[in-house]
Amino acid sequence: MSTTRTDARTPADFWFDPICPWAWMTSRWMYEVQKVRPVEVRWHVMSLAVLNEPRMDELPEEYREKIADAWGPVRVCVAAAVEHGEEVLGRLYTALGTRFHNQGMPRERATIVEALKEAGLPVSLADAAGTDAYDAEVRASHKLGIEKVGEDVGTPVIAVPGENGTEAEVAFFGPVVTPAPKGEAAGRLWDGTLLVASTPGFFEIKRTRTLEPVFD
Repeated sequence: MSTTRTDARTPADFWFDPICPWAWMTSRWMYEVQKVRPVEVRWHVMSLAVLNEPRMDELPEEYREKIADAWGPVRVCVAAAVEHGEEVLGRLYTALGTRFHNQGMPRERATIVEALKEAGLPVSLADAAGTDAYDAEVRASHKLGIEKVGEDVGTPVIAVPGENGTEAEVAFFGPVVTPAPKGEAAGRLWDGTLLVASTPGFFEIKRTRTLEPVFD
């Protein structure tokens, strides 16, 4: 992953599933990071449905239903990226996520159509939700992201180049945070995340979540 850029901004590759509220929180944090650090996010799709396929029988029924509903939005995102380039994913994700999470709208065709309109994309892309035509691309994008961190994590996954483009890539799951830090607080969290993620042998810091996602 090259860091050669005229504006010296480091690319941060971000894998998301649009239905995940915690990935949504992290994505809003990353938008803040871009304002205060020389970072540019490049958006990619991963899939909670694909991730959980091997253990569907072990999941609670309510979560299995949620995962079944996850196919539609992620298929539409991938269809948009295939047909119009990955650069459209950021604005489509924002349009979808605002509706799904902030506004609590149902994950149905009408909501997806509204999001496509806002993102300046053809509403015909909503048809992808009900077909497996792009599932190979969904799986390929998911595989690319999850291979960087391992199967025992979820979404999001973030990957950045090593320092000066010469060291090994740094990739991590998370951070899981609510509400999304803003301004310099977002920058400090980014600095700290990179520090621990780039430390040899470091794997995990974790505590029990005591808050639900705080959307603002």
